[in-house]
Amino acid sequence: MNTGPARIEINEVGPRDGLQIEKAQVPTDDKVAFVDALSDCGFARIEVTSFTSPKAIPALADAQEVMRRIRRRGGVVYTALVPNIRGLERALEVGVDELNLVMSSSETHNRANLRMTREQSLAELGAVLQAAQAAGVPSNVSLSTAFGCPFDGDVPADQVLRLAHQLAEAGAAGITLCDTTGMAYPTQVAALCERMARELPAMPLTVHLHNTRGMALANAVAAWQTGVTRYDAAAGGLGGCPYAPGASGNVNTEELVHMFECMGVQTGVALQPLLAIVRGLPGLVRRELTNPLLAAGHRLATHAPPAWLAERFGPA
Repeated sequence: MNTGPARIEINEVGPRDGLQIEKAQVPTDDKVAFVDALSDCGFARIEVTSFTSPKAIPALADAQEVMRRIRRRGGVVYTALVPNIRGLERALEVGVDELNLVMSSSETHNRANLRMTREQSLAELGAVLQAAQAAGVPSNVSLSTAFGCPFDGDVPADQVLRLAHQLAEAGAAGITLCDTTGMAYPTQVAALCERMARELPAMPLTVHLHNTRGMALANAVAAWQTGVTRYDAAAGGLGGCPYAPGASGNVNTEELVHMFECMGVQTGVALQPLLAIVRGLPGLVRRELTNPLLAAGHRLATHAPPAWLAERFGPA
């Protein structure tokens, strides 16, 4: 197997990408406690909230209050999604460390999700990037549907790269390739990541994976083998997409950490405290979550042998 970097960074997106789609309204106090607990786990970044219109995403209407109240731990970058200039202004008021801007790689998804054409989105993001640069705050841009669109099907790599180049020229400090509805497969992920590295070698690249079709971990390994060091993930696999009915959420952070730990790749994230957080997520979102790793434990978790073994064979 081709080997990748010895260390990676994980951006925990559960508080934003996860909670924004939940039916149960999570109280502000619980959101703050959730982020504070995650801060103690060793994440490189935590995406805390979204400064989208409260009418559009009522679940995150308390964005400014949450950002003001979280306990900021040294070494953690606290990010937030910003859709426009008004969102930028709200984010700057509460001292967000880094901005995450979003547009789609495919035209139909961009129109459905953002109510704009891609050209309109590029103009909007250009203005936000310029204003953020003036304020001294770096901005990452997430390209949704980079590996496939639920409306348009396959999205040509040329199309994704064209947008990435335009955003880099506009001042993006990083690009995230998003598998928005879990359509990616490993060889596709590897090919697009390799091309990004060739064409934009100085641009930090993040991969955002969903486990809709059960391939998120395989896709993460494929990206890692090409040298990708930055990954989005959500504790408990929270999240999803309104345009993929029945879809599961983001790649599970705990599964990603466990897998890379088994491979000898450092993530900086402490697995046991993270599992304790995941254990409490059903109470937070008020629904059951399926989590094989939480049920089975670490691969080296051992169990007491049957009592009859000692009776039959004596002490081991």
